[in-house]
Amino acid sequence: MIFGKIDYINLLPFHIYLKQSSLTNALKKSCEYKKSYPSHINKQFRSRRVDGAFISSIESNRKSIKTLPLGIVAKKQVTSVLVKKGTLSSNDPHSASSNALAKVLKINGEVYIGDKALKLYLESPQDYIDLAHEWHNRYSLPFVFARLSINKHFSIYKKISDNFKNKRIRIPQYILKKYAHERQIPPQEILKYLKLISYKIGEKERRGLNLFFKKEKLSRENI
Repeated sequence: MIFGKIDYINLLPFHIYLKQSSLTNALKKSCEYKKSYPSHINKQFRSRRVDGAFISSIESNRKSIKTLPLGIVAKKQVTSVLVKKGTLSSNDPHSASSNALAKVLKINGEVYIGDKALKLYLESPQDYIDLAHEWHNRYSLPFVFARLSINKHFSIYKKISDNFKNKRIRIPQYILKKYAHERQIPPQEILKYLKLISYKIGEKERRGLNLFFKKEKLSRENI
């Protein structure tokens, strides 16, 4: 089994769960070997170089892809998917869903995602539009940025997904300090940020996803 790891803070609880689980050391090591940013993980998944991964929700919207009800979800705000005010429109090369979301919302400017975006927001929140917050303001629905998608070993990943959803994850202090040092984000801000993220995809999240897929398709047709 090879898992594609998005190396962002928003999936830190899931990766801690994998480390603490009874999975083989080979699988745990594969997560570190195949870690990257979302758009690259999308390509790895599409070429079947990884068996499972959280791939961008827009990429997961293909009939051939098997998904599980687990993802990266913002109930309201997220503070790590941003558009910079007063700038010319440009995509974040590491993104897929977030670039599409900016177009759906018709918000112009430079798109930033991930830990880099979180750091920018913490430094000057007034300079940025939080895309998840804007989505929720308009539609009163959560936004699903990525879904756990499977190429092989579906039953094993389903078990992982089910167990993770029902488990409360505590982040060890040494890991928290390591991420804080690497990303230059204070530990308390990392913990505060993670409270904005949820992972279970239920009925409301599915409604948000379906609305996004519909509006994204319309935005492409109207270009």
